[in-house]
Amino acid sequence: MENFSDFITQSHVVTIAVLALLSLYFLVINWVFFYRIFSLNSWIGRETLSLEQLLMGGENVSSNSYLHKFLRSSSKISREIFDLGMFSATKDSTRGLSYLSVVASTSPFIGLFGTVVSILDTFDDIGGAGGMNMIAAGVSDALIATAGGIFVAIFAYTYHQILKRRAYELNGLIRMQRDAVLARMAEEA
Repeated sequence: MENFSDFITQSHVVTIAVLALLSLYFLVINWVFFYRIFSLNSWIGRETLSLEQLLMGGENVSSNSYLHKFLRSSSKISREIFDLGMFSATKDSTRGLSYLSVVASTSPFIGLFGTVVSILDTFDDIGGAGGMNMIAAGVSDALIATAGGIFVAIFAYTYHQILKRRAYELNGLIRMQRDAVLARMAEEA
């Protein structure tokens, strides 16, 4: 624990603030990811069951399907109603992705900012009493902020891609339900 306390007392205030912000980012992206992945997986399960019921001869989408509330709101089933439901599902299924994208793209720069400030502080401290050992120790401590930014960015980007793929799968299930209902209506007409 001595090394951590030395790092805190010897680091620049901006570096500590950058690391605190990156820690907050990391906590929030994990919360967003796990909340969204569990809700998307549950939603995909409901839409899969609804599609299976349709393919097994069901008349319409299941009451658990996302499209059900849109079909219930209109007296006539039409492609426009389905499109409205699909646009709404896309919006709901991709919620949180923009935040993950912003974190993935900005956290390396935030870490780099902390590194630059720490390096400037190191050079300022060298003044008259420097030496290579002081420079190496200062730069080494400063690079922790860059490493933290890259670490957070890797998770944010990975989470973004996983959730984006799950949202794509979900929208595909909803599209298949729409196509099945519209094909059945065309056969009956």
